[in-house]
Amino acid sequence: MPTTEHNAPVDVPRGLKGVIVTDTVLGDVRGAEGFYHYREFSAVELAEQRTFEDVWHLMFHGTLPDAARRAAFTAETAALRRLPAEVRDALPAMARGCALSGPLAGLRTALSLTGAAAGFRPLYDLGPERRRADALAACAVVPTLLTALHRLGQGLDPVEPREDLPYAANYLYMLTGQEPEPARARAVESYLISTVDHGFNASTFTARVIASTGADLAACLVGAIGALSGPLHGGAPSRALDTLDAIGAPDRIDGWLREHILAGDRIMGFGHPVYRTEDPRSRLLKRIARGFGGDLVDFAVRVEERAEAILAELKPGRDLHINVEFFAGVVMELCGLPREMFTPTFAAARVVGWSANILEQAEDSKIIRPAARYVGPPPARPLPVG
Repeated sequence: MPTTEHNAPVDVPRGLKGVIVTDTVLGDVRGAEGFYHYREFSAVELAEQRTFEDVWHLMFHGTLPDAARRAAFTAETAALRRLPAEVRDALPAMARGCALSGPLAGLRTALSLTGAAAGFRPLYDLGPERRRADALAACAVVPTLLTALHRLGQGLDPVEPREDLPYAANYLYMLTGQEPEPARARAVESYLISTVDHGFNASTFTARVIASTGADLAACLVGAIGALSGPLHGGAPSRALDTLDAIGAPDRIDGWLREHILAGDRIMGFGHPVYRTEDPRSRLLKRIARGFGGDLVDFAVRVEERAEAILAELKPGRDLHINVEFFAGVVMELCGLPREMFTPTFAAARVVGWSANILEQAEDSKIIRPAARYVGPPPARPLPVG
């Protein structure tokens, strides 16, 4: 963290870009190389080769489990998926209240109520084992809450979780009411793994700021969800597909892109504040999408190629490539997820990364308290006569 003698204020870039605010053992994003990792392992390799529960165990415990430990951890977390009665009974009203804003908005309220019903106490007052227990419980119920809110919003009954299904397959089962095809479950699992953590993004940093106050775990997660709900952070996967819909046909690609780029519009799914190369998550998801094949994939690949070429022509030196949202939307569409569930699905993965960061932050008793520069009228002026 930047400091000077006697704690004098330090000027930093807007948005804290490039500012180191703490140390972490959870992972990092090396944007110039197009590489990111969870602890000491490549996140992409984990997404290709391991289960979601493996990565959850890695983030919480620091190690990848062997087969026996994986089975035990999977059983431990699966047993936590059911909702407290108070929360289950309140969900229909929450779903009606967020009919326009969607399940992610409902999750803020539902998760807050879940924390209260489960007796979550301030992190400051808890030891490491109870903090971990609260984190496991919160992560386990997020998919249950999201799918229940979605189904209730569609006039359907929630589907109870199954303890015999892994995290990703159970998520799809609760969403659709049908056990998913293995290929679709694995594709969604790879996506979930690829989005568990990604450095000190806005939602993760928000979670850590709240954790630094000693608040309870649910409060930290609710703040993170609020940050994620912004379209500049977590709202782009469905918007990237909306772009494909707006273009409509291959012969419209160049004209549509040129018109919108020259107008200064942002092309959703392109560019990233950290990467100066292609987003490694997008490479992974592109491979998954191509494994399914079909017209949507072919069209998306063509739009990607032309968009990168036109962006390079019209915005030279910007190095704008596709980011995770572009092919994430394609993969989720191919796996049958409704578009209003794209960002909530991201949250179902990122809750594990948020929680790992919260647990790490809770080990440090120093509150995060930056300063601001006052630029208003000079004080102190006499008060006007009332």
